[in-house]
Amino acid sequence: MPFADWTFWKYISSIVDILLVWYVIYKLINIIRGTKAVQLLKGILVILIVRVVSDFFDLTTLSWMMQQVITYGFLAIIIIFQPELRRALEQLGRGKFFSRSTSPVEDGQEKTVEAILKATDYMAKRRIGALISIERETGMSDYIETGIPLNSQISSELLINIFIPNTPLHDGAVIIQKNNVAAAACYLPLSESPFISKELGTRHRAALGISEVTDSLTVVVSEETGGISLTRNGELHRDLKAEELRDILSSELLNHFKSKQASSALWNWRGKH
Repeated sequence: MPFADWTFWKYISSIVDILLVWYVIYKLINIIRGTKAVQLLKGILVILIVRVVSDFFDLTTLSWMMQQVITYGFLAIIIIFQPELRRALEQLGRGKFFSRSTSPVEDGQEKTVEAILKATDYMAKRRIGALISIERETGMSDYIETGIPLNSQISSELLINIFIPNTPLHDGAVIIQKNNVAAAACYLPLSESPFISKELGTRHRAALGISEVTDSLTVVVSEETGGISLTRNGELHRDLKAEELRDILSSELLNHFKSKQASSALWNWRGKH
């Protein structure tokens, strides 16, 4: 083979190699995007930055500590990212790893808001306890897997029927994902904050707990008082009236979605000009 031909094929091979590596990285990012793994990756980035800074300023002890963390961090990553790694292997086994990824369906926010408002109003008047968590940017697949999958279109009637006492699905949380009822009877992490009022029960602690580890919105209907509460970003908003709940849900869901649409349209417009 002439030298020129060998150089050409070597060049093509290098391009294909780079493209495949980037594609694998892209698919891995899609898998962990919207999960708790993103926050953990940020922590790893901080460790790497501290390692570089400690070397630059000759901080021997700190540099040694960071080196130990990096050296033995591979095993920790396997343990910490176990759900994400399992999901990636499952997709690879089903042949979905190299399939085209689909973007989340984000329409129907208004229908979701109205269904939650109608259901919570009905249950609050009858003191039917309820726990409804709405997935946003941070994925909740790990918590959906703890419940009973439904994958149903959202409606107030469905939400009310789920939480009727002594029914198989009433105990636990309903998780709404992409404007559908993804699962019911889900287990949410309980908040361990010492500042939570003693009069609040497990539902409120679970609502606070999930708001501390995700950016979800969680609506709670108290079985004892019929009061409606909402948690977001580790904060609890208690005894909300119907209009107050509507304003929060509309602000957090509808307006947030419209701003994302506007930024996406602006990006597309810039790309065309």
